[in-house]
Amino acid sequence: MPYTITEKILLKHTPGKKDIHPGEFIWAKVDLSLANDITAPLAIEEFKKAGAKKVFDTKKVVLVPDHFTPAKDLKSANQAKMLANFAQEQNIKNYFELGSMGIEHALLPELGLIKPGDLVVGADSHTCTYGALGAFSTGMGSTDIAASWISGYVWLRVPQTLKFIYTGRLKKWVSGKDLILYTIGNIGVDGALYKAMEFCGPVIENLEIDARLSMCNMAIEAGGKSGIIQPDELTFEYLKQSQKSKVKSQNYRLKFKNLKSDKDAKYEKIYEYDVSNLEPQVACPHLPSNVKPVSQLKKVAVNQAVIGSCTNGRISDLRLAAKILKNKKVKSTVRTIIIPATQNIYKQAIKEGLIEIFDKAGCIISTPTCGPCLGGHCGILAEGETAIATTNRNFIGRMGSPKSFVYLSNPAVAAASAIKGRIAHPEEVVG
Repeated sequence: MPYTITEKILLKHTPGKKDIHPGEFIWAKVDLSLANDITAPLAIEEFKKAGAKKVFDTKKVVLVPDHFTPAKDLKSANQAKMLANFAQEQNIKNYFELGSMGIEHALLPELGLIKPGDLVVGADSHTCTYGALGAFSTGMGSTDIAASWISGYVWLRVPQTLKFIYTGRLKKWVSGKDLILYTIGNIGVDGALYKAMEFCGPVIENLEIDARLSMCNMAIEAGGKSGIIQPDELTFEYLKQSQKSKVKSQNYRLKFKNLKSDKDAKYEKIYEYDVSNLEPQVACPHLPSNVKPVSQLKKVAVNQAVIGSCTNGRISDLRLAAKILKNKKVKSTVRTIIIPATQNIYKQAIKEGLIEIFDKAGCIISTPTCGPCLGGHCGILAEGETAIATTNRNFIGRMGSPKSFVYLSNPAVAAASAIKGRIAHPEEVVG
């Protein structure tokens, strides 16, 4: 029977099954189970209520304090402490404290904790990020995560798969962020409800891994259960370079060469986009689907620019922003916050001189944190203020006041907007 890549992964993780089909409920084996400083405390409480004593595997539970850290108040400090104590009690191997941590969905791929064909669950909706490496990854509630810590399994309904084919050649300043914003704008915030979003085509094949991670990260903003991209040579080279990987890229090639959708696999629907004429996209308040080309928004003034998050805080994102900001100044009325997504990205940005560029441009540089993305700290908007951000959500009150406004863009647009004091195309600044 022909299968999609998603169906192949789920079948592999369901012991005793010889066949699988969309809509079916399965009891699937987990390769990695993730939680953060907001969601882990709830999971820990449920874990203890169930009378559990030990997690199923100390190497397969990952705890990352990244949302309200460094602690913004007493409540967040206590939540972070709860995380640290549980990690110590359970001897969790993959617990990452400040100084070694990062935003979870940037950190785990960087460390080589995600492999093609893995089944990864996390108490965070953007866990779908890891599909960029050919894994089935999805977010779920803290109670489900607690159950996975106890049993090593999760209860899942096999999703239908939507196929998205991208053709053409991307223009300068157009990235993976623009592709996913365009897609969400096309199908809507519920256009992929509980569906696997499979991204493919020549444009995807030529996208760097960081851009693929951005795309899969925002599958949830279309209602998707997961996003996924077939692993290829770029994937294998990325895995080879990851910090904890001791496996040569050739070994990955041999192991995962057949991890792809069958030619006659069944899809609920197939979308085809020629993106040759696509310009940078911006999601307007208050939905990720309210998408317009940047050229239509040049009259929108901004008070804050945020470049970072699990969507666009990787080194390639910082390089792109630095290209715009080099030898320039951000407008004095625009708070411009740069957040490297991990400590290692921060160090690499220092090494490459990017942090110096940001500092000279008048930016604020933060330690890795989700901070302003969810209205936590380090960039809360006041009533009536407007932000341009490389984050992934712009719901009402997402970054502060319910009477504030958030526009979502790629890093180049955010950097150009910080300079101009309004939403701007990068070519207005550097050509």
